[in-house]
Amino acid sequence: MNTQVLWFSSRATGAVSLLLFTAVMVLGIATAGRVGFAGFPRAAVLRLHRTVSLVAVVFLVVHVVTAIADGYVDLGYWDVFVPFGAGFDPLWIGLAAVAVDLLIAIGITSMVRGHLSASVWRAIHLTAYGMWPLALLHGFGVAGGDGRQGWMIVIDIICVLAVLTAIGYRVRPDRHPDTVARRAGRVAHPTRRPGSDPGWNR
Repeated sequence: MNTQVLWFSSRATGAVSLLLFTAVMVLGIATAGRVGFAGFPRAAVLRLHRTVSLVAVVFLVVHVVTAIADGYVDLGYWDVFVPFGAGFDPLWIGLAAVAVDLLIAIGITSMVRGHLSASVWRAIHLTAYGMWPLALLHGFGVAGGDGRQGWMIVIDIICVLAVLTAIGYRVRPDRHPDTVARRAGRVAHPTRRPGSDPGWNR
């Protein structure tokens, strides 16, 4: 395959991967906050989170494979998993390797969630809050990419604002999962006050 096609494919899929993983982060935060909407319940949010996660992984794999297959820079498949040992841009490639390692840990523990305690699964899943910014920094800093182009910086800003907005919404006291659950319970099973039931005084 033409190396120029590979190079442009790697750059394009890298940008799309960032957008998709940003969507994964936002949907994951929404899922943790038990967010649901009319016509789009919490179960639908969770399904969308899982689907977008799979699509994001596919684009990431294409991004990695095309970058290595291009051969223009000194990258090997081990550099995808072993941080800071790449012959090309070891710092920025190393950050991406750490992000990939965290992604693998999140993926494996999600597949075997039924065999793990809730606390262990949650602790590993929370590393997504470290994985995502590492991927963002990789895209911004790696040499020869589009990270410092104006249009890519705009995408970075949009992604950061989206995640920060989701986190801000999630940490609001009135959006705590327990608060949301209690509110939903009151709607489903309203508490009757004394005297409100015609048969109360019988």
